[in-house]
Amino acid sequence: MSNKGARNLFIVGSLFFFAIFLALSFDTIGKLDKRAPEITEDVNAGKMVWHKYDCIGCHTIFGTGSYFAPDMTKVSERRPKEYLKQFMMDPKSVKPNAAMPKLGISSEEADHLIAFFDWISKVDTNGWPPKPILATAAGVNSRELSAGQKVYQSLGCSNCHTISGIGGTAGPELTHVGNKRDRAWLIGHFKNPDDYVPHSAMPKVKAPDADIEQLAEYMLTLK
Repeated sequence: MSNKGARNLFIVGSLFFFAIFLALSFDTIGKLDKRAPEITEDVNAGKMVWHKYDCIGCHTIFGTGSYFAPDMTKVSERRPKEYLKQFMMDPKSVKPNAAMPKLGISSEEADHLIAFFDWISKVDTNGWPPKPILATAAGVNSRELSAGQKVYQSLGCSNCHTISGIGGTAGPELTHVGNKRDRAWLIGHFKNPDDYVPHSAMPKVKAPDADIEQLAEYMLTLK
């Protein structure tokens, strides 16, 4: 190939791929608004609260921030809103050994923060951060699970509670709960936690009575 032919091939090839780049860029820009969750007044107010209390000084969002405290990118998917609100307003009332101080966050500010966290959780992060370890990750075959264990998993109880070292730490550890509570207490607590634990941050278990009974039976085996 002559020098002129090579030059022409380079120019044509460059223009061709530049045209493809522009087409893909316009296509992506046109879809961004559709991919992004809607920003409401509550979401914007929540972002202002986030900055007001310098939450990023301890927490991260999308991996940006400080690593002294948990990442908040998907927190609204992994913690009940009742829990989040009470914890933000008075951390030690929910978890006595919580490192987070009482910042003076009002009820309205907590609601706005939750709206902000809900908005963040809807952003596609390609599976990051990873979900908490579940029983299947520990080598437990789902076909071997009891009815109560399946209810425990389906309700996402492991997001807050730990059994044999697997799960979250937001709620009480349940490894030996069967030694501490009876069936009636467990069922009543699942249906209305605040009646059994004053100022409980745990929400009511929204499940059929049959599932709640199976969950209680599973708790009784933990001894």
